[in-house]
Amino acid sequence: MDEVLFAGRPTDICLRLPEPIDRVTLHRLVTAAQDRLVAAGLRPGGAAALRLPPSLAYVVNLLATWRAGAQAILLDHRLTDHEVDRALVRLTPQVVVAPVRSGGGALRIFVDVTEGVSRYGDGPAVSGHAVIQLSSGSTGPSKVIGRTAADLVAEVHRYTRIDGVALPGERIILLPSMVHVLGLVGGLLYGLHAGVELVPPERLSGDAVLAAISAGATPATVLGVPFHIGLLASTRPNGPLPQLKRMTTGGELVPSAVAQAFTDRYGVPLGNMYGMTEVGVIGTDLHGSHRPSIVPAPGIEVREADGELWVSCPASPYVGLSDPTRWADGWLHTRDAGTVDPTGLVTVRGRLDSQVSVGGMKVDLTEVEATVAELPGVTAAVVVWDDGITAYVQPDGPLSEETLDKLLTERLAGYKRPRVLHLLDQLPRTTTGKLVRSTDALRTAATP
Repeated sequence: MDEVLFAGRPTDICLRLPEPIDRVTLHRLVTAAQDRLVAAGLRPGGAAALRLPPSLAYVVNLLATWRAGAQAILLDHRLTDHEVDRALVRLTPQVVVAPVRSGGGALRIFVDVTEGVSRYGDGPAVSGHAVIQLSSGSTGPSKVIGRTAADLVAEVHRYTRIDGVALPGERIILLPSMVHVLGLVGGLLYGLHAGVELVPPERLSGDAVLAAISAGATPATVLGVPFHIGLLASTRPNGPLPQLKRMTTGGELVPSAVAQAFTDRYGVPLGNMYGMTEVGVIGTDLHGSHRPSIVPAPGIEVREADGELWVSCPASPYVGLSDPTRWADGWLHTRDAGTVDPTGLVTVRGRLDSQVSVGGMKVDLTEVEATVAELPGVTAAVVVWDDGITAYVQPDGPLSEETLDKLLTERLAGYKRPRVLHLLDQLPRTTTGKLVRSTDALRTAATP
């Protein structure tokens, strides 16, 4: 991994937090962190659990773990102690790295962290993977997913062949968490390899993102998720932003109204990525020319089988799980509905389980959800089957259930319309910013 991530001139700036961190400084910090990890008991073939918020400490300890020949277990800092304890018991790291002290408010993108290293176990890692991640859990319990060093390196090189990514000497305004695959590989690892400067804004606000773009003279690509598109679409810049090259989003589907609002305001391409924790980036449309379709990423094969998208994946990415309904014979079953047209363009239709039957009529909950989400006065929506079609709606200002039902009556056939409407101040989201679709979690959020 060293030759992939530490290439380049020693004086090249790789991170700006907002103080610049050049490669020689990063290398020195990583070496010191490696010494601390080894002194605490980390050995080649072992594992280090990183329970750190986005920070220089997270970056340094991740790279130090790999340099020590160990596996990095990435635990989102927003997980509860109960969730972390369950993961540690299952994954048995040799050491755990967690904050001793941190500074900055809740809306900080990167946090100033002083970390501590504690010994946990003395056995080897549970698998030979370089990194262990937990899936976002938007539809249920998290899965334990492992990726090898060779797989990560291959994905980094895949990014270099995608038309529209940030180029050497440019900047990525980094918004997604580096604990999860988009921020980890599409942001941190690709940036270190390609010589792209990573610039997390000081705060999670539209004004702070625009300030980060305008703070440098080089072209800037904003990397985020649909939540961040809405944030920028509702923020008015104070003047021209010639540095803004494009915004690229990963995660869930972007409502067309939100995409249009962004492009109308900024006049730059809104690129789209489709990927999974299990395999990384699967397909892209970084110029926004095929929306809502994508082109498979270089080296990735996508096929459609019985309405489901399958993705080439040489080995099972799951740790402790051998489920042929998810992976078999070199193919990962995405559980996403979609199509692949004769030219190879892939269109993701939403979750495969979004198809329901109402009075003998087939209804696609993805279609219903998109219709609800695009109504005036609606910020976001989730539509699920819960003994009937049920919509959970986050309004943008005053909105009544009666008004919502009237608007839907004009747009959807009777059998497609939600039978139950819940208005929530804030829809629950995963740690990656995806809307939660678990009926239990949604019911809890809607309970007064």
